[in-house]
Amino acid sequence: MAYVLGIDLGTSSLKGILINEQGEVVAESSYDYPISTPKIGYSEQDPNLWIGAVKKVIVDLVGLQPAMKTDLKGISFSGQMHSLVVLDEQKQVIRPAILWNDVRTSKQCQTITEKAGDLLLDLTKNRALEGFTLPKMLWIQENEPENWDRVHYMMLPKDYLSFCLTDIFVTDFSDAAGTLLLDVSKKEWAIPILDLFDIPVERLPKLLASQDKVGNLTKEMKAFFGFEVDVPVFAGGADNACAALGAGIIKDGAGMCSIGTSGVFLSFEKDASVDYQGKLHLFNHASKNDYYSMGVTLAAGNSLDWFKRTFAKDKTYSELLQGISEIHPGSDGLLFTPYIVGERTPHVDSQIRGSFIGIDTHHTLTHFSRAVLEGITFSLKDSQVMMEEIAGRKFDQIVSVGGGAKNADWLQMQADIFNTTILNLTVEQGPGLGAAILAAIGAGWFESAAEAAEVFVHYKDEVKPIAENVAAYTAVYKIYRQIYQATQAISHDLLALK
Repeated sequence: MAYVLGIDLGTSSLKGILINEQGEVVAESSYDYPISTPKIGYSEQDPNLWIGAVKKVIVDLVGLQPAMKTDLKGISFSGQMHSLVVLDEQKQVIRPAILWNDVRTSKQCQTITEKAGDLLLDLTKNRALEGFTLPKMLWIQENEPENWDRVHYMMLPKDYLSFCLTDIFVTDFSDAAGTLLLDVSKKEWAIPILDLFDIPVERLPKLLASQDKVGNLTKEMKAFFGFEVDVPVFAGGADNACAALGAGIIKDGAGMCSIGTSGVFLSFEKDASVDYQGKLHLFNHASKNDYYSMGVTLAAGNSLDWFKRTFAKDKTYSELLQGISEIHPGSDGLLFTPYIVGERTPHVDSQIRGSFIGIDTHHTLTHFSRAVLEGITFSLKDSQVMMEEIAGRKFDQIVSVGGGAKNADWLQMQADIFNTTILNLTVEQGPGLGAAILAAIGAGWFESAAEAAEVFVHYKDEVKPIAENVAAYTAVYKIYRQIYQATQAISHDLLALK
């Protein structure tokens, strides 16, 4: 039996899944690590923690499935996007990685926007936001010049794993698309952007497709894990691209709603011709020569978690959501906006804050619980609407993953609010499955992502929209869309008092 290994390098843990040729998960392992927050707004991590984690996970998997020593046909990666890793000429980490959720770079984002102008959207298809990689580079330039002078290699987290395992310096198009340094259409480093900000192109990795072979494990790594044959390593992809691949979002009409701490509404794009003017992200897909667009709700599952901790900390999530099916769509006149940490799509406003609108004496905890779920879903619908209005997208089906896929009432709510059939994955392995699919394609098991998906990706629990609920939500959503403008100035003024 032959196997491939998908490694998902997340923000708080690294997970590995071993999959056979039938698409069956044979073994799994994970390892947690901490985030460092040395100052307010800072989010950092020691890349050496990731190397320790990947070693532990692979050793665990070999212990669970010793046949890996002779039958492992490939390793690939999914990784947290945007985070910056810098090494010196001796290949040593210079400073902790600055993570995607670090927000210290507002000044640098303003500089990029002013200096690059239209060039930024023309080439990278995205606006300058704190999460992206280029602002982090400029922050080191300006605040740690002694470290910047030592930088010889700049890379993304999953590529640091690949570098340590193979001693080869590469990245893939899907991860590079999140740096603000890639010409997304031409799939090459955007030299005009690099020149504007004094970023030497020779300090950036070679670009590959996600399924391309990087090289084999080094002799040292091969011996460490006890492998008896050479093990190929394939480039891998960004976490959202791999999650989309693992959910089968590889054809026109396919969308994905992912609800974790944040929320993502993602659409397959065949090419990069659509002009979202930066209102949505547009990135290269892990599926070769394809693209995807994406909107982000900053506090999706985080809104539900906050609500439970604050108002129902002694209840389980099941208890909290029990009975929401008995409340009418629109929560009997109660609306929630999930802007509790600011918002990304469609407003790009770090100072907007959440609200409950329409509170009445008859509203109960169950009304509020349903309103929170509806507000999260309305926020994600904002992205769907932009895709439909700007690009003419028509969604035949939306795959729901993450926390929003674990509650039957919430799945029905998504079907009704999106007015689209919702699918649920039989086995949800997230970005790790996408990484395993890339290894399988790279190893020659399949010719294409579509062929691989036939074996690796399966659905259950098809949920259809209910016509009367769709009509009700259409009316409520029109009111929801008014709340941002009505509360923007109030939110900003309140924050100014702090």
